Amino acid sequence: MAELTPMMRQYMEEKEKQPDSLLFFRLGDFYEMFGPDARTASRELDLALTTRDKDKSKSDEERIPMCGVPWRAMEAYASQLIDKGYSIAVCDQTEDPRHAKGLVSRAVTRVVTPGTVLDDANLDSKAHNYLGAFFPDGDSAGFVWADITTGQWSGLEARTDTCWQWILKFAPRELLLPEGAGLPEDTDLTGIRLVRRRKGAFDARQAEERILSCQQVADLSALGMQDKPLLTRAAGALLTYLTQTQKRNPD
Repeated sequence: MAELTPMMRQYMEEKEKQPDSLLFFRLGDFYEMFGPDARTASRELDLALTTRDKDKSKSDEERIPMCGVPWRAMEAYASQLIDKGYSIAVCDQTEDPRHAKGLVSRAVTRVVTPGTVLDDANLDSKAHNYLGAFFPDGDSAGFVWADITTGQWSGLEARTDTCWQWILKFAPRELLLPEGAGLPEDTDLTGIRLVRRRKGAFDARQAEERILSCQQVADLSALGMQDKPLLTRAAGALLTYLTQTQKRNPD
């Protein structure tokens, strides 16, 4: 296998950090995608596949596929992919190319998922865009839902089947839930993107710390959550997900 160029090594390093998202990699006036991401974007957006590989000795199968979109139109293309259930990791240039010594520094500045959309181009102005988190424990569970465009959130701790009724009522575009958590039989979850998270994302102590920090309160009793451990763990997982996708702590 031929050695990768420095730019492609940089791309692969960022892609390894975002295995579940399509990586939009800023190159000048375009966001480019490579490899499997390029094939997916080409199929879903009806874009032509090209390649940066100029080695004529290689077959088409050996060359790394590539496709791109103009940076000014990125939000419109991303909107189409998000509507199809994909997540987008936006990798921007983090220094002025005119001042760069060698390869321009790049980093993922945000991850856009169906439940964390903020741009008007990706939102239905007539409907809420909820992100939900669900944590079950036997016959009981916690469910929290948030609209990050408004900053409003709420939740409940109740019987597991009751929580599922609320999930179907609010129909979050994304629902975070622990690996291994069961789903109700014969329930139509169309339109709800299930995001399986490791159980560590629902850690009780970390959840409490995140909630207190985000809400700027001294203890959970200020939020009426002192006796709701399952709701607390669901809310903590939601805040962790927002931090990871927005690349900043939630307000």
